[in-house]
Amino acid sequence: MKNLWPQLAALLPQAARPVRYIDHELGAVHRSAEDSDDDASLCMVYPDTYELGQANQAIRILVNAVNAAPGMFAERSFLPDAQFADVMREAGLPLFSLESCAPLSEFDCVGITLPHELAASNVLETLDLAGLPVRSADRGDGDPIVLAGGPCSYNPEPYAPFVDCFCIGEGEEWISEAVGTVGRARRQGLSRQALLEQLADIPGSYVPSLYEPVDAERQQEAGAMVQPANPHAPAVVNKRVWDGFASSSGWEPCVVPFADLIHDRLNVEILRGCSRGCRFCQAGMTYRPVRERSSDNIVDAVRQGLAATGYDEVSLTSLSTTDHSEIEQILVRLQDELRGTGVRVSVPSQRLDAFGTAMASLVAGEKRGGLTFAPEAGTQRLRDVINKNVTEQDVMSAVAAAFEAGWRTCKLYFMIGLPTETDDDIKGIASLTQRLYDMVRTMVPEKQVNRIQFNVSCALFVPKAQTPFQWCGQIAPEEALRRVQLLRNSVKYKAVRVNWHDPKTSFVEAVMSRGGRECADLLEGAWRRGARFDAWTEHFREDAWRDAADACGIDVAAVAQRTFDTDEVLPWQHISCGVSLRYLKKEYERALNETVTPDCSFGACTGCGLCDDLGTQVVTSKPRQLKGQGVDDER
Repeated sequence: MKNLWPQLAALLPQAARPVRYIDHELGAVHRSAEDSDDDASLCMVYPDTYELGQANQAIRILVNAVNAAPGMFAERSFLPDAQFADVMREAGLPLFSLESCAPLSEFDCVGITLPHELAASNVLETLDLAGLPVRSADRGDGDPIVLAGGPCSYNPEPYAPFVDCFCIGEGEEWISEAVGTVGRARRQGLSRQALLEQLADIPGSYVPSLYEPVDAERQQEAGAMVQPANPHAPAVVNKRVWDGFASSSGWEPCVVPFADLIHDRLNVEILRGCSRGCRFCQAGMTYRPVRERSSDNIVDAVRQGLAATGYDEVSLTSLSTTDHSEIEQILVRLQDELRGTGVRVSVPSQRLDAFGTAMASLVAGEKRGGLTFAPEAGTQRLRDVINKNVTEQDVMSAVAAAFEAGWRTCKLYFMIGLPTETDDDIKGIASLTQRLYDMVRTMVPEKQVNRIQFNVSCALFVPKAQTPFQWCGQIAPEEALRRVQLLRNSVKYKAVRVNWHDPKTSFVEAVMSRGGRECADLLEGAWRRGARFDAWTEHFREDAWRDAADACGIDVAAVAQRTFDTDEVLPWQHISCGVSLRYLKKEYERALNETVTPDCSFGACTGCGLCDDLGTQVVTSKPRQLKGQGVDDER
């Protein structure tokens, strides 16, 4: 492979942060002279800057999986910031891998993770900066195979013309199967078409070019908007589940960066999946079933990770860390082992109904900064609608435990624009927060009352594919701002600060989440008009998206805001996360009836269909227990 370092080194003085583009961090894996030139190669790309991408666990897991497999190797790449990307284009320097500074165009495969909808334009920016044709139909036999996966792949259609093959689901096993398939096909001299057919044969693969649109009048009969146009293409692509997660080591070799990252610490994934069943939450549906690593595994992983990296903070990561059936035992063991070392153990996701006095003292450590909880809604009615499964007493008890343990700052996450939300629900956010403040001010010494701070953070609801709320429309940006103003006017204490997400970008999230393949033209049009780094406030170009929509004839307001009928065929209906459509519809009905559904990992099956259909199961270290849960309906 060509080494672009001399050309890059000449440009680095023009980079805002040159440390983003240099190599040889501790833990980076390089090819040795003994490696074969015939090895299949992957460059895994995070479509944003190094500070965000290097902290991403998926990149680390997939690169490690390929490097551990015989006959293949993987390297990393990150998108340069907008200013340096322009410098590179002007100088004719293509996007490169970090380890060998090789052009992405020389790898057999280029993998791109799709972390969130606002990274969509960066996917096209990545392909173009790499010197690759943006659309897969324009790539030749010698071009890399573009692979993609991640949360946004559960509605892959807006990305379909740009990606050769999607991984639906978990990629630990899939990625080496895919890279190995590409390598063998290249050595055999197969055509690109034949290679894509072989990829489609791998369970969990979605190859968009092997499908064709279904006429509108036939979609109901077909049950999908696209159908197989090739015998290798399955009618429905089921997600991959890695059943080996629970028994695998929690220590995942990682790179220690030169630059400060957004989350610069040792991350140990202690469990995967969440079946709490929040009806707005895509991750809660798509990452099922729950699988826990044992306490011995986790403690040993922390021990190995600290020895290998030198970090002074460990984060026990998952969608719902305090739901681990042995979390208290894990924290006690880590506290005992790390006492006096200065190493802090953080738990980034605390459940309100699992956070008591004991848990508060265990997660406190020696430092007490801010603590974060997510009630999501201000009234019990709306919490029941979204199936949050926490009561106001849970909220009060959790915050009381935190302040008794010494915290004085608390962040509360809420959502604006949830289905069935009323002005009373908005006012309920202010009322709940103010009652919390009234409670804790009586609990702390009088001289510390002025240190009490509640930060209320409000995000705009975005309907997500594969959730019970996938049929619900998003409220208009103007209405979102009205509700935010209502909340601000309802808050009477200076100790309660309200922050909110700018709704200007939320319509892009909703369109990319709910749109079909026609939105690919919108995406490309917006990118060609300058859209990139849309998640960065200073770079977001609303005009680029609006102008592209006009040019494509797409009513983005209708895509984002229209409530779908539950009998409509959805653009992603040929993709299955394992949770049945029947179950999602039932959950939507229960939401409208303000009825809650319990978490199956604490009790009886609730009938989502995943374990039976995909042949997998919940794995916990010991039976989970939670007060007051039981199945209250027939499934």
